[in-house]
This record gives sequence, structure tokens and C-alpha cells, in this order.
Amino acid sequence: MFKGSIPALVTPMHQDGAVDFGAWERLIDFHLESGSDAVVVGGTTGESPALERAELEDLIRSARRRIAGRIPLIAGSGTAGTAKSVALSRAAEAAGADALLVVTPYYNRPTQEGLYRHFTTIADAVNIPLILYNVPGRTACDLLPETVGRLSEHPRIAGIKEATGSVERGAEVLRVSRPGFILLGGDDATAAPLMRVGACGVISVTANVASTAMHEMCAAALRGAHDEAARIDATLAGLHEKLFVEPNPIPVKWAVHRMGLIGPAIRLPLVPLTEANRPAVEAAMRAAGIELR
Repeated sequence: MFKGSIPALVTPMHQDGAVDFGAWERLIDFHLESGSDAVVVGGTTGESPALERAELEDLIRSARRRIAGRIPLIAGSGTAGTAKSVALSRAAEAAGADALLVVTPYYNRPTQEGLYRHFTTIADAVNIPLILYNVPGRTACDLLPETVGRLSEHPRIAGIKEATGSVERGAEVLRVSRPGFILLGGDDATAAPLMRVGACGVISVTANVASTAMHEMCAAALRGAHDEAARIDATLAGLHEKLFVEPNPIPVKWAVHRMGLIGPAIRLPLVPLTEANRPAVEAAMRAAGIELR
């Protein structure tokens, strides 16, 4: 159910900060037409820390209506606290999410036992699959493979988005986890090599911009054509790099704006891409065959 190219969607906003639901519907249509295999709503790239719970629920409901069951809809529902994560996860499920993407509890820096209890408590509280999300570069909290192995035994914990950028870490996660446990990349630059060792896709920033190419890269890797996947991936290397020239989602939101899909607005404490970095992002887009408007 969760495989291939899965863009972590940006959240379009008006200049006054309100969510732009007209642009949101255009964005969903763009990904349906471009071949994206699923979408993540309200993830890090969607400015999850700046979204209110009601906004996330409205984004999920709107996306569900637009998608109409054609691809899976995954909602970000992790917070720094377990009780808050349970409440947000239940709300996302009620709004129509097919699965939940739950990040490790940032700032708190729990032990591995605390992480195990955190995720099992959330999984016990909902009736849809849960995908773990490990991104220690943002959270100062690393979900270690042995803990992932324990968590993989829970019937509703379906897989993990592993965003360490380490292919070796991904292979170790698969080795210690139950058969059928899903490994998804969370770092675009290493997604293709991670799929060589058993990952079944990537939750992607680049796919916001090069959605068709990312789908084709993942499709090639999933059928075992890893050399073809590597060739496609090489055309996207500039995007993988330049979409992180400033903290995500600043560059990718500017890129999607330059594609004519959304406005340039972003919520504080994030600010728009600096003028000095715009030429590099736009050059990477052109190199990947992306039309700017």
C-alpha cells in the first residue's frame, strides 16, 4: 500500500497566512496527474509545527475528497508529547487519513524504552497503519534499529521513514524487523541506493517538484531496474542538493511557487528563500526539465 514516490506536500498559503485551499486542490490534482504513488499531508515539508489541528483536519478532508481513493493519503500526526500525538492521530484518522506518519518526539530526547512506549501507545489508540519517522538531524532523537525491530511486531506499525541518509542503517532496520515491514527513504539523495537494499519507496521533498521523474525512478527500482533508476536519479541530483540550500521547506516551497502551483507565502518563523539562493534553486529545476512560470 505504501510504496513508490510519496511527496511530503507543501501547504499553500495566502499572504495573510491562511491556508490556500484553492491552490491545495490544484496541488493534489497535479500529483494525481503526475503519477505520485501516495501523498503526505501535514508533514515537516507541510510546515506541521505551524499548522493548527483544525487546519490539518481540513487539509486531510479536502485531500481525501480530491483523491477519492485513487492513492493513499498519509497524515503527519507526531508531536513532542505522547498524549498530544494520540489526540492528533485520532483526529487525523477521523478526518479521513489512510495512515499516519509519526515523527520521534523532538526536544524531549526520550530513551529507547520511552520511544517504544510512545509509539505503541499511539498505535494502540488508532485503527489505521502507523509509519514511524526517524529524522535525528531535526529532532535530536534517534530511533535505533533494535527499537524499530521491537516496534515492527505491533500489528498496526507498518513501516518506517528512515531519514538518516544512511543506506547501512536502512539495511540494518530491515534485517532486525519482521518480514513485510516497510522501509521508506526520507532522504532524497540516498533514496535510489536505499531501494537497492530493500526500501520500497521514498517520502520525498524532490517529488513536490519533479513528481513524474521521482515516480519513474521509484518504479524502475521496484521492478529491479536499479541502473535505470540510478540514471533517472542522476538527473535529479541538483534538486536533491539545492532544495536543501536553506532549511526545508523554504527552498521547495519557493520552487513549487515558481512552477505556478502556489503562492510564495510561508509562515514564521520560516521566511521565503533568500534572493541570493533563488538562482541556484531555479537552475536545478531547469536542469531537471522543470518549467518555470
